[in-house]
Formats: sequence, structure tokens, C-alpha cells
Amino acid sequence: MNHPLLDVTRRLGGIAYGGDYNPEQWPRETWHEDVRLMREAGVNLVTVGVFSWSRIQPRPDTFDWTLLDEVLDLLHEHGIAVDLATPTAAPPPWFTRRHPDARPVTASGTRLAHGSRQVFCPSSPDYARAADTVVEALAARYGDHPAVVMWHVHNEWGNHNALCYCDTSAAAFRTWLRQRFGSLDALNAAWGTDFWSQRYGDWDEIDPPRETTAFRNPGQELDYRRFSSDALLTRHRAESAILRRIAPELPLTTNVMGTLEKKIDGFAFASAGDFVSVDHYLPAADEDGHIDLALNADLARGMAAGRPWLLMEHSTSAVNWQGVNVAKRPGETRRTSLTHLARGADGLMFFQWRQSRAGAEKWHSAMLPHGGTDSRIWKEVKALGAELASLGAVTGTRVRADVAILFDWHTWWALELQARPTDRLTYLDLVRDWYEALWTQNITCDLVPPGSPGLSRYRAVLAPGLYLLTDNDAAHLTRYVEQGGHLAVGCLGGVADEHDRIRHGAHPGALREVLGLVVDEYLPLRDGEDALTEDGARVRHLAERVEPRGCATVLRYAASPEGGPARGGPAVTRHTFGGGTAWYTAGRLPVPALRDLVRTVCREAGAEPVLAAPPGLEAVRRTDEDHSYLFLINHTEEPMTVSVAGVALAGTEIASGQALVPPGGVAVVREDRAPSTPDEPAPAAGDHLQGATA
Repeated sequence: MNHPLLDVTRRLGGIAYGGDYNPEQWPRETWHEDVRLMREAGVNLVTVGVFSWSRIQPRPDTFDWTLLDEVLDLLHEHGIAVDLATPTAAPPPWFTRRHPDARPVTASGTRLAHGSRQVFCPSSPDYARAADTVVEALAARYGDHPAVVMWHVHNEWGNHNALCYCDTSAAAFRTWLRQRFGSLDALNAAWGTDFWSQRYGDWDEIDPPRETTAFRNPGQELDYRRFSSDALLTRHRAESAILRRIAPELPLTTNVMGTLEKKIDGFAFASAGDFVSVDHYLPAADEDGHIDLALNADLARGMAAGRPWLLMEHSTSAVNWQGVNVAKRPGETRRTSLTHLARGADGLMFFQWRQSRAGAEKWHSAMLPHGGTDSRIWKEVKALGAELASLGAVTGTRVRADVAILFDWHTWWALELQARPTDRLTYLDLVRDWYEALWTQNITCDLVPPGSPGLSRYRAVLAPGLYLLTDNDAAHLTRYVEQGGHLAVGCLGGVADEHDRIRHGAHPGALREVLGLVVDEYLPLRDGEDALTEDGARVRHLAERVEPRGCATVLRYAASPEGGPARGGPAVTRHTFGGGTAWYTAGRLPVPALRDLVRTVCREAGAEPVLAAPPGLEAVRRTDEDHSYLFLINHTEEPMTVSVAGVALAGTEIASGQALVPPGGVAVVREDRAPSTPDEPAPAAGDHLQGATA
């Protein structure tokens, strides 16, 4: 069965390439120059209409389609397809003036003013009616336009208004809580409201977790995060339902604002579209930014249940929203773009086509910069378009991984609430540590939720920072190990249930039996304080005092005072359980120590690197039943040589079985034969939500 994104790329004739196109910012004569240059650059898809609400509906009772009619016809005439956006991320001034109570409110009670984007409360019925009206009109007008090949629902849901604390949100929260808990007794038990005399006797007593005198109730805060994500998802589904009713043949997607964002539950949004799209921006000056890029891409692929996905936005050079907006170096746009392609993207889109002259994002780079065609950026954009046209055979192939990292937005929200053992542990830092340990060894991984039904196909599963765990997901992980899997759990794992209640008995709660140990005490470390292991690794931020209950100690803390508060105790353990093995790290190990650990875990599990390569050379493989494409990405300033068997498609020449990858370069090789791949297919889109926290 075809995947909707594959249907789109087939219509385009290959990899989707283009960006946001905002013709309303430019005079009509510029549009003709735009389409000519798009053709010259190899652009085959542009996103239109993202911020056009005030243009197409200038007054509440007036629609003006003049601009969109002409632009869509012009694009179609020149063979450029359109990803048509619903404009609901930026309500026009007339809306907020007519409905001032629809503006979002902060936790401190400040109602935000018009003057930016996403100035709306996700629970506002006035916003819902206005948004539905413009979406209905847009779909009726252009649902059968020959230029339109897909719908782009909203833009970056929750990027600026993920949390609203107004009275409308409060009422919607109470409705959500009734549906979730059914009774006040169940809610009071889940939130532990007998602490600090918070027990509720009436639903109307419950408010959002607004600013208060001391710590807020953590169960209430966690559920407010869930409610807020669901409120945005409700709007996404409402718009999607209108588009599907009027133009059911067109696939739809929404661009999640960076998978490494805390604002919404990415897995939930992934299951609500026909395929996954993400935006990705990283600080250009971050020397390890390429690792975060790979992590972001692998999470996007995990959200897509292993299927190809679309990079909806990234930048050709500098962005506009950092303190210091560093420009990308020559060649960096090609390298970052092809890295996304290597890790499963079937389309590479930018914000935006033509760099703005005015407005808040005029200093954000674009495909066609202020300097026009006589600029480095334009030349690189044009060269990239030509190269992508030669790589179209890659579309539809998949990245196969033998290793999974468990990723969970609910755990992220819970771990970073107030009053934890330490505020020095952030969820992304823990995930990044374990991911980097894999990345530096070219061991490919998927990022999937703890309840993923396809877990059994992975030879090894890593669980960093899995503080919050449902009973079902804990049982799922236990079965995985019993049936022969290899599980490695990071510090603070399995401590709390889905309501952020600490589990009965000794830590680590739901994972005590499978890990074969108890944690006697968590031992936060001060800034600058380390706990040394026997082999010299320096544990930061958190150590743990562990007592084995059947596990073997693989690595200990030093017996000397340098071992810190856990001196002499286990730092890494291994437990044979059923047919498999469970590992545990009793503290935040540094990346080199984690690298040694995951190497051992993967070797025992039979999970192999893509290839043995020198440090700094990233290797990723995409395959289908007949072909294998090897991507080699050089992140160093020195040329690297790799043994390969195949045909060079881009970025290298092969001589005597050796591919030379230049400094900062990317080589793509079609290998002579595809390596063996797992027989079991990736789970269907949306299946990965089964068993996930509500």
C-alpha cells in the first residue's frame, strides 16, 4: 500500500524541494520572477497561505480570493506544486478586536495583546468558529485546484500559545478532567490532594495551575500539560475533518515545531495526519549541533513509525530569533539537508523562498536572499536543487534500526516539574547523552514511545530519563526482556506512575523486578561535585545508592572519598531476566562511559554499527527490497576514506573500492546489494500510541 507522502513525491517526480512562499509580501511583477527562479533552482513544491488570513478574509463577512487565485494559477502554469496551508496560525486584527476574550492569558493573569502570531486561546469557541469558517471557505475554493497536492494544517501548533490560563481554558480543563477521571474521588487520589489541604469537593473549585504562593500541585500541572496539548490537537482534528470532508483525495499534514520541543505531544499529533512533517532549526554556532540534528531527524522518523517524513522548514543560513544569529558556513546547508535525507526525509523545505524586507523575520535567511542571485546562498540553493533531482530514487526507502531509544513527552513534562530531587537533570540532556553514545559509533536507532507495539523487533532498547511509566508500559518492557530483549535503563527510571505519584515500595518502582535491584537513596550532587567510578568516569548531577537484588555489579563507584556519597556501591548493573538482560546506570554517567556501556549492550544484543568509520564520519543507510543507499557525512576538516562497494551518486568518486569524502562533505553511494533487514515491518502510523500515557 502506498504511503501518502510517496504519492506526493511521485507527483513531484522526486524529492520534494522548496519552501514557504509568501507572495502577499511582494508586488505582482515579482511573482513572475519568483516562478522563473524557482524553476531555475529545481523547486517543485512551495507552501502557500500560512499567514494569509488577513488577506483572504479582510473583514468578518468578506472573502477576497484575488491574490491566491492568481498565484496558484501562476505556479501551476510553471509546473510548481502547492502545499496549501490553512491560515489559522495568525488571526487578523479584526478578530481580536471583535473577540478580545479569545486572546491567551499567562499563568500570572496577563492577557496578551494582538501584534504577533498565534494570539488566540486554543479553547476559545470564538476562535474555533472563525477558524472553521476560513478553513471551510479555503477548502471549497481550492480543494480541486490542479496546483494543490496536499494540505498544510495550521502552522507549528502551540509554538507561542501552548499554555493558556484564561477562564475559558479553565472551564475546558474541568470538562477534560471529568472525561479523564470520571469522579472527584479519582481525581483527588491521582493528584494527592490531601497534601496541603487541596482536596476538591466540586469540579468548579478546580482552576488551571496558575501562579500561586508556593509549589503548585505536580499532578495538576502534569494534567494541564496534557489538556493543553489535547486542546490544540482538538483544533487540528477539527480543521483536518473539514479538509477531508471537502477534498478527501488530498493528503494532509502539519509541521510540528521541532521534534525536540516540550510544548505538545508529538506522537499524538503524528497519528492525526497522513504523514509526519517537522521544522528543524539549530544554533549554527553549536559545535555538536549535527548530533542534535540527527536526533531530531530520528525522532521525526519514530513519529512516522519508520516511514518517510517531510522536513517542512529549515534555514539556508542564519535565523532571526537567537541572541546571536550566526550564519551557516559554506557547504553547511548541503550537509544539513542531506543529513535529513539520510535519516528518512523525502522532502527538504526551507523558510522561506524569498527573504522578507519587512516584519519580524526579515533577518531570517531564505532560499533567495536580499542579495538576490549574485550571492553564495542562492548558488548553494541552486546546486542543492540540481543534486536532489539526481537522488530521486531514494524516496520511499527506509532507515532500518536494530536499537530503539524510548522517548516520551509525558515523562519530559513530569521530570521537569518543580520540587524534583535536582533541577540539574533535564530530560533532553539525558536523552542526548545516550543518543550521542550511539551516534559516535554509527549505531542507528529509532526513537519510539514506551508503549510501542513494535518493540520486540529491536535487539536493544535504551530508556534514558524514563522517570514516569504507566503500569501497562512497565509490563510491556518487562515482557520485552523476558522474551529475550536487551534493555538498558538510565538513572531515575521507573520511579513514578502516570499521575506523577511515587510508586509503593522501594525504588525504582515498576522496574525493580526486571532490573534486579532497589535504589536505597537518590543522591543529588552539587555543581562542581562529581562522583568518581572505579574506571575514572565522573558522574554529575545525580548518583544513586543501589542494593543488588539478583543483579550483578558491572562497574562500581570508587571506594575512596572520590566515589562521592555512593562510594563503593554499584554504578552499572546487569541482570539476567527470563530470556533477556536488563542493565541499569545508578547515576548520570558521562558520554564516554555510556559509549562503553551501549557498545557492550549492543554487542551482546547483536546490534551492529552501519559501518566501522573514523570519528567524525556519520554513516546512515536507507533501503528497500531492492536497493541500499549509504550516506557518508564528514563533520571534520579533514578528508576521509571509506571502503564501499557500489556506485557513487553524489559527493564522491569510488576508486579501488574506496570512497573519498571531502572535509564537511556528504557522499551518497548506491550499494551493490541491500544488507539483510528485519522481516517484521514497522508499526502502522498511530499504532505507537497504544499503551501510551493518556
